[in-house]
Amino acid sequence: MDPGFLPEDVDLDRPNVARIYDWFLGGTANWAVDRQFGDQAVQAFPLVKALARGNRAFLGRAVRYCLAQGITQFLDLGSGIPTAGNVHEVADDHADDTRCVYVDNDPVAVAHGRMLLDESGDPARHAVLHADLRDARDVWEAALATGVLDPDRPICLLTVAVLHFLPDVTGVREAVRDYRTLLPPGSAYVLSHATESGVGGEELAQIRRLVALSERASSPAVSRSLGEIAAFFGNFDVVEPGIVPVGQWRPEPGAATVPLASVVGGVGRKPGGPIT
Repeated sequence: MDPGFLPEDVDLDRPNVARIYDWFLGGTANWAVDRQFGDQAVQAFPLVKALARGNRAFLGRAVRYCLAQGITQFLDLGSGIPTAGNVHEVADDHADDTRCVYVDNDPVAVAHGRMLLDESGDPARHAVLHADLRDARDVWEAALATGVLDPDRPICLLTVAVLHFLPDVTGVREAVRDYRTLLPPGSAYVLSHATESGVGGEELAQIRRLVALSERASSPAVSRSLGEIAAFFGNFDVVEPGIVPVGQWRPEPGAATVPLASVVGGVGRKPGGPIT
Protein backbone atom coordinates (compact mmCIF):
# COMPACT_ATOMS: atom_id res chain seq x y z
CA MET A 1 0.00 0.00 0.00
CA ASP A 2 1.40 3.39 -1.02
CA PRO A 3 1.90 5.29 2.29
CA GLY A 4 1.09 8.50 0.43
CA PHE A 5 -2.40 7.19 -0.28
CA LEU A 6 -4.14 7.89 3.01
CA PRO A 7 -7.72 9.20 2.85
CA GLU A 8 -9.05 11.22 5.76
CA ASP A 9 -10.55 9.39 8.74
CA VAL A 10 -8.50 6.21 8.21
CA ASP A 11 -7.91 4.36 11.47
CA LEU A 12 -4.50 2.68 11.39
CA ASP A 13 -4.54 1.75 15.08
CA ARG A 14 -6.77 -1.29 14.55
CA PRO A 15 -7.04 -3.81 11.72
CA ASN A 16 -9.92 -3.05 9.37
CA VAL A 17 -12.20 -5.78 8.02
CA ALA A 18 -12.31 -4.37 4.47
CA ARG A 19 -8.52 -4.13 4.30
CA ILE A 20 -8.09 -7.60 5.85
CA TYR A 21 -10.46 -9.08 3.27
CA ASP A 22 -8.47 -7.32 0.56
CA TRP A 23 -5.32 -8.99 1.93
CA PHE A 24 -7.04 -12.41 1.97
CA LEU A 25 -7.80 -11.94 -1.74
CA GLY A 26 -4.24 -10.91 -2.58
CA GLY A 27 -4.87 -7.17 -2.83
CA THR A 28 -2.54 -4.33 -1.87
CA ALA A 29 -4.93 -1.86 -0.21
CA ASN A 30 -3.88 -2.81 3.32
CA TRP A 31 -1.38 -1.78 5.99
CA ALA A 32 0.94 -3.64 8.35
CA VAL A 33 -1.70 -3.77 11.10
CA ASP A 34 -4.08 -5.52 8.67
CA ARG A 35 -1.47 -7.99 7.43
CA GLN A 36 -0.45 -8.85 10.98
CA PHE A 37 -4.07 -9.61 11.83
CA GLY A 38 -4.40 -11.56 8.58
CA ASP A 39 -1.44 -13.76 9.52
CA GLN A 40 -3.06 -14.46 12.89
CA ALA A 41 -6.37 -15.21 11.17
CA VAL A 42 -4.65 -17.76 8.93
CA GLN A 43 -3.14 -19.38 12.02
CA ALA A 44 -6.61 -19.55 13.62
CA PHE A 45 -8.36 -20.72 10.43
CA PRO A 46 -5.82 -22.04 7.88
CA LEU A 47 -8.36 -22.12 5.03
CA VAL A 48 -9.63 -18.58 5.56
CA LYS A 49 -8.00 -17.30 2.34
CA ALA A 50 -9.55 -20.11 0.35
CA LEU A 51 -12.89 -19.36 1.97
CA ALA A 52 -12.58 -15.68 0.99
CA ARG A 53 -11.88 -16.69 -2.59
CA GLY A 54 -14.82 -19.10 -2.52
CA ASN A 55 -17.06 -16.30 -1.31
CA ARG A 56 -15.78 -14.08 -4.12
CA ALA A 57 -16.55 -16.80 -6.65
CA PHE A 58 -20.07 -17.10 -5.21
CA LEU A 59 -20.52 -13.36 -5.77
CA GLY A 60 -19.64 -13.76 -9.43
CA ARG A 61 -22.01 -16.70 -9.94
CA ALA A 62 -24.85 -14.87 -8.19
CA VAL A 63 -24.34 -11.79 -10.36
CA ARG A 64 -24.34 -13.93 -13.50
CA TYR A 65 -27.51 -15.67 -12.31
CA CYS A 66 -29.26 -12.31 -11.91
CA LEU A 67 -28.07 -11.20 -15.34
CA ALA A 68 -29.52 -14.39 -16.83
CA GLN A 69 -32.84 -13.43 -15.23
CA GLY A 70 -32.76 -10.05 -16.96
CA ILE A 71 -31.63 -8.02 -13.92
CA THR A 72 -28.93 -5.60 -15.06
CA GLN A 73 -28.84 -3.13 -12.13
CA PHE A 74 -26.87 -3.72 -8.92
CA LEU A 75 -26.66 -2.00 -5.53
CA ASP A 76 -23.70 -3.48 -3.66
CA LEU A 77 -23.79 -2.70 0.08
CA GLY A 78 -20.58 -3.06 2.06
CA SER A 79 -18.80 -3.58 -1.24
CA GLY A 80 -15.33 -3.39 0.28
CA ILE A 81 -12.07 -2.60 -1.49
CA PRO A 82 -12.14 -3.29 -5.23
CA THR A 83 -10.25 -6.34 -6.39
CA ALA A 84 -10.60 -8.82 -9.24
CA GLY A 85 -14.17 -9.87 -9.95
CA ASN A 86 -16.01 -6.71 -8.89
CA VAL A 87 -19.73 -6.66 -9.52
CA HIS A 88 -19.57 -4.17 -12.37
CA GLU A 89 -16.72 -6.08 -14.05
CA VAL A 90 -18.66 -9.36 -13.93
CA ALA A 91 -21.77 -7.59 -15.18
CA ASP A 92 -19.99 -5.74 -17.98
CA ASP A 93 -18.65 -9.05 -19.28
CA HIS A 94 -22.31 -9.94 -19.88
CA ALA A 95 -23.59 -6.73 -21.46
CA ASP A 96 -22.53 -3.14 -21.99
CA ASP A 97 -25.67 -1.58 -20.49
CA THR A 98 -25.39 -2.90 -16.92
CA ARG A 99 -25.37 -0.48 -13.99
CA CYS A 100 -23.84 -0.63 -10.51
CA VAL A 101 -23.68 1.53 -7.38
CA TYR A 102 -21.19 0.54 -4.67
CA VAL A 103 -21.72 1.56 -1.04
CA ASP A 104 -19.18 1.35 1.78
CA ASN A 105 -18.43 3.24 4.99
CA ASP A 106 -14.67 2.63 4.84
CA PRO A 107 -12.79 5.60 3.33
CA VAL A 108 -10.07 3.38 1.83
CA ALA A 109 -12.66 1.20 0.09
CA VAL A 110 -14.46 4.27 -1.24
CA ALA A 111 -11.27 5.97 -2.41
CA HIS A 112 -10.08 2.87 -4.24
CA GLY A 113 -13.52 2.33 -5.73
CA ARG A 114 -13.53 5.82 -7.14
CA MET A 115 -10.01 5.40 -8.51
CA LEU A 116 -11.02 2.17 -10.23
CA LEU A 117 -14.10 3.72 -11.79
CA ASP A 118 -12.13 6.79 -12.87
CA GLU A 119 -9.80 4.46 -14.74
CA SER A 120 -12.20 1.91 -16.18
CA GLY A 121 -15.75 2.85 -15.28
CA ASP A 122 -18.55 4.77 -16.95
CA PRO A 123 -19.95 7.64 -14.82
CA ALA A 124 -23.33 7.14 -16.47
CA ARG A 125 -23.44 3.51 -15.31
CA HIS A 126 -21.19 3.24 -12.23
CA ALA A 127 -20.92 5.13 -8.93
CA VAL A 128 -19.46 4.76 -5.42
CA LEU A 129 -21.11 6.15 -2.28
CA HIS A 130 -19.45 6.74 1.10
CA ALA A 131 -22.31 5.80 3.41
CA ASP A 132 -23.45 3.43 6.14
CA LEU A 133 -25.67 0.66 4.76
CA ARG A 134 -27.83 0.83 7.90
CA ASP A 135 -29.15 4.22 6.76
CA ALA A 136 -31.33 2.45 4.24
CA ARG A 137 -33.56 5.26 3.02
CA ASP A 138 -30.71 7.78 2.84
CA VAL A 139 -28.57 5.28 0.93
CA TRP A 140 -31.45 4.47 -1.41
CA GLU A 141 -32.10 8.14 -2.16
CA ALA A 142 -28.40 8.82 -2.68
CA ALA A 143 -28.08 5.81 -5.00
CA LEU A 144 -31.01 7.02 -7.11
CA ALA A 145 -29.63 10.57 -7.09
CA THR A 146 -26.55 9.33 -8.95
CA GLY A 147 -28.79 8.71 -11.94
CA VAL A 148 -27.25 5.27 -12.35
CA LEU A 149 -30.21 3.18 -11.15
CA ASP A 150 -33.74 3.15 -12.56
CA PRO A 151 -36.19 2.52 -9.68
CA ASP A 152 -38.85 1.33 -12.12
CA ARG A 153 -36.82 -1.73 -13.17
CA PRO A 154 -35.61 -4.68 -11.05
CA ILE A 155 -32.43 -4.13 -9.04
CA CYS A 156 -30.13 -6.69 -7.46
CA LEU A 157 -29.25 -5.79 -3.87
CA LEU A 158 -26.10 -7.40 -2.49
CA THR A 159 -24.85 -7.84 1.08
CA VAL A 160 -21.97 -10.25 0.54
CA ALA A 161 -19.78 -11.07 3.56
CA VAL A 162 -20.82 -7.91 5.42
CA LEU A 163 -23.85 -8.60 7.64
CA HIS A 164 -21.81 -10.80 9.97
CA PHE A 165 -20.01 -7.63 11.07
CA LEU A 166 -23.29 -6.00 12.14
CA PRO A 167 -25.10 -7.39 15.21
CA ASP A 168 -28.86 -7.00 15.42
CA VAL A 169 -28.58 -4.17 17.98
CA THR A 170 -27.16 -1.94 15.22
CA GLY A 171 -30.51 -1.92 13.42
CA VAL A 172 -29.24 -3.97 10.48
CA ARG A 173 -32.37 -6.15 10.30
CA GLU A 174 -34.61 -3.11 10.05
CA ALA A 175 -32.32 -1.66 7.38
CA VAL A 176 -32.44 -4.81 5.23
CA ARG A 177 -36.23 -4.89 5.65
CA ASP A 178 -36.40 -1.30 4.37
CA TYR A 179 -34.26 -2.15 1.34
CA ARG A 180 -36.53 -5.10 0.55
CA THR A 181 -39.53 -2.77 0.70
CA LEU A 182 -37.88 -0.19 -1.58
CA LEU A 183 -36.76 -2.68 -4.24
CA PRO A 184 -39.04 -2.89 -7.31
CA PRO A 185 -40.99 -6.13 -7.94
CA GLY A 186 -38.87 -8.82 -9.57
CA SER A 187 -35.70 -7.57 -7.89
CA ALA A 188 -33.14 -9.90 -6.34
CA TYR A 189 -31.28 -10.04 -3.04
CA VAL A 190 -27.86 -11.74 -2.82
CA LEU A 191 -26.49 -12.56 0.63
CA SER A 192 -23.55 -14.44 2.11
CA HIS A 193 -22.93 -14.80 5.83
CA ALA A 194 -20.79 -16.67 8.36
CA THR A 195 -22.51 -19.34 10.42
CA GLU A 196 -21.85 -22.17 12.86
CA SER A 197 -25.01 -24.04 11.81
CA GLY A 198 -24.15 -27.39 10.29
CA VAL A 199 -20.46 -26.87 11.02
CA GLY A 200 -18.63 -29.39 13.13
CA GLY A 201 -15.28 -30.78 14.12
CA GLU A 202 -12.12 -28.80 13.47
CA GLU A 203 -13.86 -26.31 11.17
CA LEU A 204 -16.19 -25.29 14.01
CA ALA A 205 -13.26 -24.86 16.38
CA GLN A 206 -11.44 -22.77 13.80
CA ILE A 207 -14.38 -20.48 12.98
CA ARG A 208 -14.89 -19.86 16.70
CA ARG A 209 -11.22 -18.95 17.07
CA LEU A 210 -11.56 -16.57 14.13
CA VAL A 211 -14.68 -14.91 15.59
CA ALA A 212 -12.89 -14.47 18.92
CA LEU A 213 -9.85 -13.01 17.15
CA SER A 214 -12.09 -10.51 15.32
CA GLU A 215 -12.74 -8.73 18.63
CA ARG A 216 -9.46 -6.92 17.91
CA ALA A 217 -10.63 -5.65 14.52
CA SER A 218 -12.63 -2.54 13.66
CA SER A 219 -15.84 -4.59 13.34
CA PRO A 220 -16.04 -7.79 15.42
CA ALA A 221 -17.79 -10.68 13.68
CA VAL A 222 -21.05 -12.31 14.74
CA SER A 223 -22.16 -15.80 13.71
CA ARG A 224 -25.87 -16.29 13.02
CA SER A 225 -27.84 -19.51 12.68
CA LEU A 226 -29.28 -20.54 9.32
CA GLY A 227 -32.72 -19.50 10.56
CA GLU A 228 -31.47 -16.06 11.54
CA ILE A 229 -29.77 -15.68 8.17
CA ALA A 230 -32.87 -16.83 6.28
CA ALA A 231 -34.90 -14.15 8.06
CA PHE A 232 -32.98 -11.46 6.14
CA PHE A 233 -34.82 -12.61 3.01
CA GLY A 234 -38.24 -11.79 4.54
CA ASN A 235 -40.98 -12.74 2.07
CA PHE A 236 -38.59 -13.03 -0.87
CA ASP A 237 -38.59 -16.38 -2.68
CA VAL A 238 -35.22 -18.05 -2.11
CA VAL A 239 -34.18 -19.73 -5.36
CA GLU A 240 -32.68 -23.20 -5.61
CA PRO A 241 -30.55 -24.59 -4.08
CA GLY A 242 -31.52 -22.39 -1.12
CA ILE A 243 -29.15 -21.05 1.53
CA VAL A 244 -26.14 -23.34 1.30
CA PRO A 245 -22.34 -23.22 1.74
CA VAL A 246 -21.10 -20.75 -0.87
CA GLY A 247 -19.13 -23.41 -2.73
CA GLN A 248 -22.33 -25.42 -3.22
CA TRP A 249 -24.41 -22.57 -4.66
CA ARG A 250 -24.78 -23.39 -8.38
CA PRO A 251 -21.12 -24.34 -8.87
CA GLU A 252 -19.80 -24.23 -12.39
CA PRO A 253 -19.20 -27.68 -13.92
CA GLY A 254 -15.71 -28.93 -13.19
CA ALA A 255 -14.82 -25.99 -10.94
CA ALA A 256 -12.97 -26.69 -7.70
CA THR A 257 -15.02 -25.84 -4.61
CA VAL A 258 -14.02 -25.06 -1.04
CA PRO A 259 -15.31 -27.92 1.18
CA LEU A 260 -16.30 -25.61 4.03
CA ALA A 261 -19.71 -24.91 5.55
CA SER A 262 -18.95 -21.86 7.70
CA VAL A 263 -20.01 -19.27 5.09
CA VAL A 264 -23.37 -19.74 3.40
CA GLY A 265 -25.04 -17.83 0.61
CA GLY A 266 -28.29 -17.55 -1.25
CA VAL A 267 -30.34 -15.48 -3.67
CA GLY A 268 -33.93 -14.36 -3.19
CA ARG A 269 -36.40 -12.82 -5.62
CA LYS A 270 -39.02 -10.23 -4.73
CA PRO A 271 -42.52 -11.36 -5.68
CA GLY A 272 -43.74 -9.85 -8.91
CA GLY A 273 -41.10 -11.21 -11.26
CA PRO A 274 -40.24 -14.61 -12.75
CA ILE A 275 -38.41 -17.14 -10.59
CA THR A 276 -36.05 -19.67 -12.17
